[in-house]
Amino acid sequence: MLVLAFWGGVAQAAGCGAAGMTQAVVIGETGRSMLIHLPAEFDPDRPLPLVVLLHGSGGTGANMLKSAGLALAGDRHGFIVAAPDGGIPHDKGYVWNIPGVPTVSGEVPGPEDADDVAYIRTSIDWLVAQGCVDATRVYATGLSGGGRMTSWLGCVAADRFAAIAPVVGLRAGNPSKDDPHTPDPATCTPSHAMPVMAFAGDRDATNPIQGGGAGYWQYTMHAAQQRWAQLNGCKAAPVTRWVAVDVYEEWYTGCRDDADVAGRITVGGGHSWVADNDAMWAFFSRFRRK
Repeated sequence: MLVLAFWGGVAQAAGCGAAGMTQAVVIGETGRSMLIHLPAEFDPDRPLPLVVLLHGSGGTGANMLKSAGLALAGDRHGFIVAAPDGGIPHDKGYVWNIPGVPTVSGEVPGPEDADDVAYIRTSIDWLVAQGCVDATRVYATGLSGGGRMTSWLGCVAADRFAAIAPVVGLRAGNPSKDDPHTPDPATCTPSHAMPVMAFAGDRDATNPIQGGGAGYWQYTMHAAQQRWAQLNGCKAAPVTRWVAVDVYEEWYTGCRDDADVAGRITVGGGHSWVADNDAMWAFFSRFRRK
């Protein structure tokens, strides 16, 4: 049951914060907190969709929330945004634990490092238990290393997410050890079809859509899209369409459970938040987890 108090005339959802505000919330007994933004029109009697926003390598949830503009989109469209910190300290921020894949430090996370997948799973379950979040409408997005973590969640935690939208970070499993220019199918086995909308810039030199780059990258964005389309059982040939003067999309349709796979490319875009938040939400809002 959702418990409410009223502080200064502002509705407070127990554990989730205040409507129209961003607050740090301690998640259950994890010992870790995350920033939660409730939309201004939050209705405490109606659980809302949740978008989990993941920062890039060396970043923080606070900085990601400021730069991505998703809190404003949440206010417009009526969804909650959760912005956690990764579990591995790095530089002045954090990186995410994607097992078997080196972080930007070049080191592969070990068993002593925080289990970020478990933390995010627990966080979602806890927010649902507070009565704030609709468990069938949980989505993930993230920038760069957060985009790779978003992809990883689609691979190994599909039971919690209705759709994902990596930004300059789409992957479909770890690079194959035998041929790093292809994804290893054994490392991405989602429990159900996962709708994907990926955003990228064609001038990204850090995570180039043409592949290459650091050891955690290697295969092309197109290879990642093809693998997700295969995982989702998409049967129609991909279609390319221009949606703006400098933005085009590649769509795979005819997929199991209508779980489309889309890549949205900004011509001249670099390694930054190139996502159109309204387009992202329009995609997310089509899907509910069964």
